[in-house]
Amino acid sequence: MRRADREIGDFDEIVDIIRKCDVCRIALNDEGFPYVVPLNFGLDVVDGQACLYFHCATRGTKLDLIARDNRVTFEMDCGHQLIMYDERMSCTMGYESVIGHGTIEVVRDEEKVDGLRILMRQYHEDDFPINERLLPATTVLKLTVLDMTGKRRDNVHPGEHGRGVTLQS
Repeated sequence: MRRADREIGDFDEIVDIIRKCDVCRIALNDEGFPYVVPLNFGLDVVDGQACLYFHCATRGTKLDLIARDNRVTFEMDCGHQLIMYDERMSCTMGYESVIGHGTIEVVRDEEKVDGLRILMRQYHEDDFPINERLLPATTVLKLTVLDMTGKRRDNVHPGEHGRGVTLQS
């Protein structure tokens, strides 16, 4: 990483960033071009191993690509804030992000409900009732993280006279 001062290597700190995010982008291999898909996700950590869970339909390009090559890159980010430096007439962006690699697989039918509960927990819905009649039309994916790193651009550094501008989504 070029800006080592922004790198986050601490596992727990990276997990904290992931818990603040609401979209995870995965990049799949598509005959020489990346195929990037933004997805809702859930995080599960067991004995220091992070896994991300996703859901989708039972057919589609994403599943075709995973069947051919289950290696993925993932990225997520949050905390976006435009930082204006009026005196020098410049600006930058504050953010937190996580990027990593892993392998992704389709979850077995008997594990779908657990994967969906993990996913809903990301959005603070611990008691979300799962309609099991919809399970045959739902694929649940599990990404086992092989490596990941975090990065942060603090909103304003000490000694700088920037002003943060909150962005609207």
